[in-house]
Amino acid sequence: MIIRTQITINAPLSRVWQVFADIAAWGTWNSVCEDCCLLSGTEMAPGTCFSFTLRPYRLPLSVQPSITKCVAGREVVWQGRRLGVHAEHRFEFQEENGQVTIISTETFGGPLFFLARLLGLPRKLHRLSTQLLEDIRRAAERD
Repeated sequence: MIIRTQITINAPLSRVWQVFADIAAWGTWNSVCEDCCLLSGTEMAPGTCFSFTLRPYRLPLSVQPSITKCVAGREVVWQGRRLGVHAEHRFEFQEENGQVTIISTETFGGPLFFLARLLGLPRKLHRLSTQLLEDIRRAAERD
């Protein structure tokens, strides 16, 4: 399953990247990824592992993705596994005329993913992805 969403932000790429790449500051603007912290590494870079909690339902779901690709200001990819589901989240940043478009693509699979579909998880994850992009937009446009 693939969830794709995008947003256009009225801020320069340097500001959007500054907001997105500072994982330690996510708690100040990010309403989707709670209790975010670095587990290894010190910045948005390949090999960095971090942890955060999602709430697609009332019960929290803790995830610990690892960044597999990072080209500053262009693309970030992280991957993780949880409860028999493999996920990859890709963010692409495109700047044009002083605006930045972020394209978010999440790919899910694994032997237990059929249960997630039965529980309506794809719809809830799409909502969370959209909210995350809105949070980035608000934080980047704030200053």
